[in-house]
Parts: sequence; C-alpha cells; structure tokens
Amino acid sequence: MKQNMQIIRARSFARAGFLGNPSDGYYGKTISFSFTAFCVELRLTESSRLRFVPGEVDDATFDSPRQLVRDLRLYGYYGGVRMLKAVSKLFFEWCDEHGVSIPDANFTAEYKINIPRLVGLSGSSAICSAMLKALMEFYSVDIPIEDQPTLIMCAERDELGIACGLQDRVAQIYNGLTFMDFNRELVDSTGHGAYERLDPKLLKNVYIAYDPLRAEESGKAHKKVKKLFQQQNHDVVAAMSEFADIAQQGRDALVAGRLEKLPALVNANFDLRDRIFNVAEENRRMVMTARSSGASAKFAGSGGAIVGTYEDDAQYAALVASLNALGCRTLKPVIASKADESSDIEFATIWRNS
Repeated sequence: MKQNMQIIRARSFARAGFLGNPSDGYYGKTISFSFTAFCVELRLTESSRLRFVPGEVDDATFDSPRQLVRDLRLYGYYGGVRMLKAVSKLFFEWCDEHGVSIPDANFTAEYKINIPRLVGLSGSSAICSAMLKALMEFYSVDIPIEDQPTLIMCAERDELGIACGLQDRVAQIYNGLTFMDFNRELVDSTGHGAYERLDPKLLKNVYIAYDPLRAEESGKAHKKVKKLFQQQNHDVVAAMSEFADIAQQGRDALVAGRLEKLPALVNANFDLRDRIFNVAEENRRMVMTARSSGASAKFAGSGGAIVGTYEDDAQYAALVASLNALGCRTLKPVIASKADESSDIEFATIWRNS
C-alpha cells in the first residue's frame, strides 16, 4: 500500500444491457454499457481492524412502521455489507492461491450509492466491483482485468447464492461500451469470455428509463429458465442462441455505422425475452408505452428499467411524456470512461450530504 495515501476511492457505475441479455449466463453474447448518471463510490481508509460500515442499502433505522414495511416489501432484507465481505474474502483467497504477498494492513470500508435499487441497473454488482477495485489499489495487487469480473461473479453467486452472470461485472470493470462473447469452450476453460471494447461514440440517440417502485430481485427471473437451460430445453437453448445472434448483429451494425439496424434488434430482443420469461405486466407496459412513441425498447436488466433508441428530439420528448405518465424517470445516458472512475469531481453530492 502506498504509505502516503490515507484514503483509497473507487467508483463503479450503473450499467445497461443493450443487446443480447440475458444470454450472458447461458454462453451467449451481449453488448452493455456503463453510464455516469448513477454510481457507487467506495472508500477504504487504513485502520487498526477490518471494518465494514453499513451503507444506505443496509438500513436498520426507519422513520415509521409504515416505512419499514414498505422498504422490506420493495427491497427485502439484504444489504451491501455482505457483498463487501464476500468480495474481500475471495480477494484474499485469490492472493493466497496465486502466491501474492500483501501488506499487513487493515482498512475500514464504506460506500455510498445512488443507483436506483433493484430495477435492473446493477447496483449490487457495482458495490462488488467498486470493492474489488479499491482492494487492488489498497494492497497494490494487479489481478488480470479479464479475471476481475469472474472473481466478482463468484463472490455473488458462490458466496451469497445470487443468480447472476458475467455481463454486469464486465461492463463495470471495463467501462464504456463493451461487446462480450461468452463462448462455452472459452468460459469453461478460462473462467471468462472474450471482451471487446467498442467506441462509445458509435452508439447514438439512446435513452434509459426506470420505475423507482418496480423493485425486484433479478435472480428470481432467471431460476426457472436456468433450470430449463440445464435440462437442454429446446425452446430455451434456441432462444439463448438467438439472443447471442442479436448481440452479434448489433456489434457488426455499430462497427459498420449502420445505426438504422439497431431499433429492430432492440425490439426483437425484448420480444424474444417475453416469449420465454414470465414478464410482469408492469414491466411489459413500460416497454410498450415507450414503443407507442416510436422509440425502440427492451429491458436494461431483468425488469424495472428499459433501454432503447429514439430518432430525434421530438420523439424523445414524446417518449418522456408517455413514460412520465407511468411514473417512470427518463434520461439520456453519458457512457462512462475509465477516467470517470478517478475523476476529482465530487461524487454527486452524496458524500457532502452524508
């Protein structure tokens, strides 16, 4: 650890699955991007003992019985500290297994998050990826970048029992716009896929919208489909191959500058998902309302947030108005870069107001 550095700060941003999801957990292909509107900022401060400070999603104090009931109905009983612990455990185990000596130093870990909770924008994996980034800097350890998302996924999946794939973790470690190929042979032999950074400038006229009251644990949506995939159910296996093809077509269209191909691919991605997953009517309504304005739309994750494309400012205004009527918030995302992780700009106003 650098002796003159008292505080290590790491950021991870919200992510949107643009094309191909949810095939990342099924040896498919995806395109995702991280964006700067929402993020996790994590701080490690050298201390005499290891300490994990509860964050906002670890709430144990409520204004009233009504707020307690509401929060537990929306968000459940789980928080972020367990994720910090799980990532730390696997980080220390990785160092032991690879013969990496680390300084005899302890830390206090604390995080702030403004990613909307449980709407499919990857708040939990952002907490985990920010923790891993901070640990690597604190202890001066260099884990190969392609292995970092796998370590994070194992922390969530194996330590905490969360059903998840690699996509979110890759997006938050690589940042920007990333094409991911989770080829079965490669993943099974190396533990990671093939990841290609794409120029974010290739992706234009994209929006994200979310319903802050559509909280739902993303793992629930995958459990039944995962079982069918493992049983080699023909419809599910064929669908995952089709998701992967949509992502590949999207990647090729972006690289060739054929943006006119993207809206149909976005819509096809959702229509396919709607055929094999039990999509909640509230989530389907978000997609169909967005489409009624002429925009394309699909889930950004597993529900609660959507992503798509629009043609011009007039169509975007119509999109915002129609989604506002459902209680949704809409934004034009700024795709994150690696430089945004270490920017000196104050993290929103979260730390100042805490």
